[in-house]
Amino acid sequence: MKIQGKHYRTVWLKPEDPSVVQIIDQRYLPFELVIEDLRTPQEAATAIKEMHARGAGLIGAMAGYGMYLAALQTLGAKFTPANEAFFEEIEKQGAMLKATRPTAVNLEWGVNRALEAMRANPQNPLQAARETAQIIADEDADYCRRIGEHGVEIIAEISKRKNGAPVNILTHCNAGWLAFVDYGTATAPMYAAFERGIPIHVWVDETRPRNQGARLTAYELGQHGVPHTVIADNVGGHLMQHGMVDMVITGADRVTHTGDAANKIGTYLKALAAKDNGVPFYIALPSSTFDWVMTDGVRQIPVEQRGGEEVTWIDGWTEDGVKSVRLTPAESPAANFGFDVTPARLITGLITERGICPASAEEVYKLYPEKR
Repeated sequence: MKIQGKHYRTVWLKPEDPSVVQIIDQRYLPFELVIEDLRTPQEAATAIKEMHARGAGLIGAMAGYGMYLAALQTLGAKFTPANEAFFEEIEKQGAMLKATRPTAVNLEWGVNRALEAMRANPQNPLQAARETAQIIADEDADYCRRIGEHGVEIIAEISKRKNGAPVNILTHCNAGWLAFVDYGTATAPMYAAFERGIPIHVWVDETRPRNQGARLTAYELGQHGVPHTVIADNVGGHLMQHGMVDMVITGADRVTHTGDAANKIGTYLKALAAKDNGVPFYIALPSSTFDWVMTDGVRQIPVEQRGGEEVTWIDGWTEDGVKSVRLTPAESPAANFGFDVTPARLITGLITERGICPASAEEVYKLYPEKR
């Protein structure tokens, strides 16, 4: 997508030096556009863990590029061609990457895919790693574009029922292009509707404690010209009660093949409010976000707990630049659960690159019969 009219992806190889991976450091948005260079798998792991780059699809792509950096770092005369000692070291680097963020399944998926590609080409594992990283990134962008093509039909149908009045869409956190390689998942149908000329308006949850909605979703919608309004996290239920929300679309970090969806903390409460008010609630995701093993998301999906300082402190823009200020009494402890799980029974449908289906194993397998 575009920033100030220029097209960007969220992760790419530096054109003049393909041994360097470049990312948009999202900690500085919306106040400043900072491009960060990553040269080692350790730097990639730090960027994932400390959320320089975040979002399910993006960290899946980061896993591919991180494994490419691991191959660059590990390869030497004694590992040409790759032998078992090389793969032992590469698997250690992969384990390090996987450990950075436990909830999103895309991260493990990306690491494993890169490992498999390198093992399949021991004569040139570096080429295999680089090609796989690029394939993962290209697929992510393409899948998100296709999610938009399917999801826009829902928006078009609502618009028709409203006789062309703006369709009010509520979203939580950032499942936009900044959370993927391009287009995004929850935002892809919005962008597609906007490009078609379908009137829409997006309610953007601030999404405490890191405010990815207020800082990132609002930023990218604004860059694209999509009408939107930032709201406090607890406003959504009120809006639904008063008929001011036509649909909810969020992304997800892991979705079981039975339809349970883990997303940023607070998503479950939006789903409950939507159910109570008869508002359709959709999860948009690429197939890389499905977990084909877990069957009970509430009990089985690991929920990341992050540092309490994200709750007790907040960043904001001042005349002197970005500053952190304390929100809570210094002696008060804080808990910081990063995600919650919305049960399949509260989800109207899953919007994927292959189409839309109800949130159930039977319907998911109809879209992905090869996974049965």
